Amino acid sequence: MNNDDKYKTIDAPSAGIYKEKGSKFLAFAYSVSNENEIKIILAQLKKEYFDARHHCYAYRLGTKGETFRANDDGEPSGTAGKPIYGQMLSFNVTNIFIVVIRYFGGIKLGTSGLITAYKTAAADALKNAKIIEKTELQIISFRFNYNAMNDIMKFIKTENIEIAEQNLELNCNMKIKVAASKAAEISKRLLKIENVFIN
Repeated sequence: MNNDDKYKTIDAPSAGIYKEKGSKFLAFAYSVSNENEIKIILAQLKKEYFDARHHCYAYRLGTKGETFRANDDGEPSGTAGKPIYGQMLSFNVTNIFIVVIRYFGGIKLGTSGLITAYKTAAADALKNAKIIEKTELQIISFRFNYNAMNDIMKFIKTENIEIAEQNLELNCNMKIKVAASKAAEISKRLLKIENVFIN
């Protein structure tokens, strides 16, 4: 299998905390797959921790972390979002969203103090998480005549492919999950079976 489909992420939400001079930094890490999920989680956290001064965050999406963003939410530029994002790079995780919520303690921490606080809180959330390796999957959707059923089932069994959805009536429809790097090859081999059509 191609290593390009493999990536590391966390298996479940986790939390971390950092306290400095009365300020409290609460970090929350989530495994996510798109920006919509991120918006929903952020809205929930802002509602729950409405009395906090800052909700700073970073996210990284895609097997290579090609989509990313860091947000300082009112903290001095580069003191919050970037240090959070930096921890994602250090732990080599992607498809991840980390929010650090700050309760101000009345004493300013200064630029380097803030960077340390956001970085340490994010690192704590990641240390408390279970990091797992996943494979990026792609769905192949195809249809076939009923008489191709045996060949299809044999192919799926030999290749150890996961069926995502199937509708086996007069015209059969099926969706299978395969590693993204193998999708083109699997599609090609499916088409070699008589009466199979990729949707």
